[in-house]
Amino acid sequence: MRTTLSHMRKVLILPVVALVIASTQPTGAMAQLSTRVPVNGVMVHPVNHSAMVLEWNGHTVLVDPHDGAKRYAKFAAPGLILLTDIHGDHMDPATLQGLDLGKARIVAPQAVMDLLPEELKMRCTPLANGARTELLGIGIEAVPMYNMPDPNDPRHPKGRGNGYVLTCGAERIYISGDTEDIPEMRALQNIDVAFVCMNLPYTMTVDAAASGVLAFKPKVVYPYHYRGKEGMSDVAHFKQLVHDGDKGIEVRLVDWYKE
Repeated sequence: MRTTLSHMRKVLILPVVALVIASTQPTGAMAQLSTRVPVNGVMVHPVNHSAMVLEWNGHTVLVDPHDGAKRYAKFAAPGLILLTDIHGDHMDPATLQGLDLGKARIVAPQAVMDLLPEELKMRCTPLANGARTELLGIGIEAVPMYNMPDPNDPRHPKGRGNGYVLTCGAERIYISGDTEDIPEMRALQNIDVAFVCMNLPYTMTVDAAASGVLAFKPKVVYPYHYRGKEGMSDVAHFKQLVHDGDKGIEVRLVDWYKE
């Protein structure tokens, strides 16, 4: 079942921009909350763990598609695919090869592009940390993602992978990729919606994720990528930490593991 939820904000004269979430309605702590009225609307479909589908202005964007092309059968063929890192829950050539890529461009860090099969490399635009491009009218900025305190940690060394800031109309969307509470994340500005990872031992703790979010103050934040070796991170506790620190930041909980 696909659900689109909206929350009216009474604002005089100023334009309203929206992110609309569509997914199966979870229960309990995972209940979806409302969002803003769509004008330049971005539909976001949680798929699995790090994977999501964005629909904007008639275009379909896949983020880190993995675990089988069948998960994407109900969506239109992608025009853009964003890959963040080399691990299988971010770069999955078998899933990519099972998709209709007739119109697709892939944006990825060089380390990911180097590992792609030749037919996928031909569709790939490499983007390094700090670089920007625009495709399908979407602004794409690659931002750092890495482990701390050692930025050369082999799990996620600095410079290998990308987080992304997307500009869709007036909406700025941050997708963290696999990162810890790094200075570059804390320094982000003017983020409307953020998708922030939190899973051990690979990325960061719930406390660190909350601290980072309280630093860059997105209007709305969704915890995602929250399954680790010890099971699921306590996203309800993350929500409470953010609420206690800044009641102006809205935390929305969505079940990223419904299948």
